[in-house]
Amino acid sequence: MKFSFKEYDTQGFYDEMFTADNHVRVGYEFFKQRVEQLANEELADRQHVAERALMSMGITFNVYSEGEGTERIMPLDIIPRIVPGNEWKQLEKGLMQRITALNLFIHDIYNDQKILKDNVVPRDLIESSKCFLPPCIGIKPPKNIWCHITGTDLIRGDDGAFMVLEDNLRCPSGVSYMLENRELSKQIFPEVLARTGVQPVSDYASRLLQMLQFISDRPNPNVVVLTPGIYNSAYFEHSYLAQQMGVELVDARDLVVSGGYVKMRTTRGFEIVDVIYRRIDDTFMDPHVFNPHSLIGIPGIFDVFKKGRVALANAPGTGVADDKVIYAYVPRIIKYYLGEEAIIPNVPTFICREDNDRKYVLENIEKLVVKEANEAGGYGMLIGPKATKEEHDLFREKIKDNPRNYIAQPTISLSRVPCIVDDNHAEGRHVDLRPYILYGDGINVIPGGLTRVALRKGSLVVNSSQGGGGKDTWVLY
Repeated sequence: MKFSFKEYDTQGFYDEMFTADNHVRVGYEFFKQRVEQLANEELADRQHVAERALMSMGITFNVYSEGEGTERIMPLDIIPRIVPGNEWKQLEKGLMQRITALNLFIHDIYNDQKILKDNVVPRDLIESSKCFLPPCIGIKPPKNIWCHITGTDLIRGDDGAFMVLEDNLRCPSGVSYMLENRELSKQIFPEVLARTGVQPVSDYASRLLQMLQFISDRPNPNVVVLTPGIYNSAYFEHSYLAQQMGVELVDARDLVVSGGYVKMRTTRGFEIVDVIYRRIDDTFMDPHVFNPHSLIGIPGIFDVFKKGRVALANAPGTGVADDKVIYAYVPRIIKYYLGEEAIIPNVPTFICREDNDRKYVLENIEKLVVKEANEAGGYGMLIGPKATKEEHDLFREKIKDNPRNYIAQPTISLSRVPCIVDDNHAEGRHVDLRPYILYGDGINVIPGGLTRVALRKGSLVVNSSQGGGGKDTWVLY
């Protein structure tokens, strides 16, 4: 029996592949035609081949939050998410605007603090943020760039319009899955990929290396990737990116501060390191300045950075813009620095530290999604419509006890993409999109990104640690 989308039901959600009256959307025509020429068994075999390939290539992540270390593959559903070129150009423009403004914002709050003096963003909001780092005050990083690598999470609502769900400027992860998903697509649907006119993402590593080299003032800078170590959930990605760029992967044991520089131990002796792509959190980076108990940092590295003798990507302190309460102010931040309205709007957001917003949230919590300011990965979150009365009451108390630490948003039915279910038919599953943006000699939005998919039926949580998976994202010319 041939595979068919004939029985596919959008169920009233915005669907990336089909319109409400079941017409195929622009960009998917040839894909649908070719897939419906395959037998159910052949398409199921291709799905299984992809899953086996992910495991054999070691594309796994570790989950430690469940009481034991569990190694898992990031599941891939082989039906891609396809984004028309005209839509992508608008997203690209909006992301460049957002990153430009956020970089100016971070630089300002650690230097002149004009936006705080003008009361556009409340001073106490910044100073109470867990990710605001007072030791960074007065710092000017190389080329005045703070957020070199960003992963901005986007969603579509019922009307099909994109919105920004959150910003990720500390150590955004997932780009290795974007790259490997594309390599698998080339094996699974080579003809369809070629005929559909999809923009490549395979040059990401070379673009990343060029950006890292750009932020150093030294000729032929020595670049390394700094990992917390093999037990980190994203260790595969750290090693993968180092290998793809042709640079050393190091941890705290490999680096030392000596003679006013960061140096790497090698078999030939010590070598000066010029640029560090760090995949460790700010506060674990230097036990002399931040967390004194950190065993994965390099004592003295922050002082070397302050003196301009090593470039760090992302710069320490960028995490203040990841705070989900500060996220709510980003449209005002864009307006303040650029004099423009946000091209890609935020999801409507209630700020629990503000009296009227908090009152509304407490009275309507069963309809809302409540998020902690600095949690990630789907943790510290309440999805009101799916939570119990006890969970509603618990979060009400949390909000009352610490209103600054919470925001709330309406429950948005994320757009869906067909997924292969039970090997023989397609059902819609909710998705978001994380494009990756590099900021060096200009801002470079990679034409694709990681589409994360909530593989559990009815779930809105796309995080891999919470049962989510991925899809290849095909951006058309």
